[in-house]
Amino acid sequence: MAVVCGIHPVRELLRASRPLERVLIAKGAGGARLQEIVDLCRERKVPVRFESRDTLDRAAAGGVHQGVVAFGVAQAYADFDAIAAKARLLVVLDGVEDPHNLGAIVRTAHAAGADAVVIPERRAVGLTETAAKAAAGALAYLPVVRVTNITKSLESLKSKGFWIYGLDERGTQTYDQLEFAEKSVIVLGGEGHGLHDLVAKHCDILARIPMAGAIASLNVSVAAGVVLFEWRKRCAPLQN
Repeated sequence: MAVVCGIHPVRELLRASRPLERVLIAKGAGGARLQEIVDLCRERKVPVRFESRDTLDRAAAGGVHQGVVAFGVAQAYADFDAIAAKARLLVVLDGVEDPHNLGAIVRTAHAAGADAVVIPERRAVGLTETAAKAAAGALAYLPVVRVTNITKSLESLKSKGFWIYGLDERGTQTYDQLEFAEKSVIVLGGEGHGLHDLVAKHCDILARIPMAGAIASLNVSVAAGVVLFEWRKRCAPLQN
């Protein structure tokens, strides 16, 4: 992931609408030029975090940052409404933090025939170079959408006719019992915590993968493969 330091370079990236993962600004720093960067971030929907100068020093790795450091992304994010308007299957990730898992899910989602992967802005990994490498080229074909709020996005998808299927060990059905709707969303939780309670409440159905062993759940990227290819087997059997 490219790191860009300094007020002028970061401002020009924002003015040019280059894709950025996030921008760090030193706590206590001020002035018109930094405020312009904050305003541009808000306009471009780039997350801004206010961190200590020590944090910025480490991120800049010796570069002169002038109180601002930006992180580039491997690829631009797609527009939520444009994707939802024509999608048949969406994969929503509730806080996946490991870039290897994100990349693996993108690769699997593309192979299974999904139309896009949706991730949140905060408390989740973005399209870093590591995620792009793990996706093994799939990012060239499958859009990734980043949204401000997962639950509001699920509400929006419901209003567009999607049914929401959450994968969770608390599910009352097993994944192979699901009757997928014509327009479906599969929601997967992050490593460790699974689905957040509020996200689970916004799902129409919670399903689980039955485990034969003592461990209660699979790695999220493996679980994604199990459920997505179940969808493919029953809903898209004629696709190549």
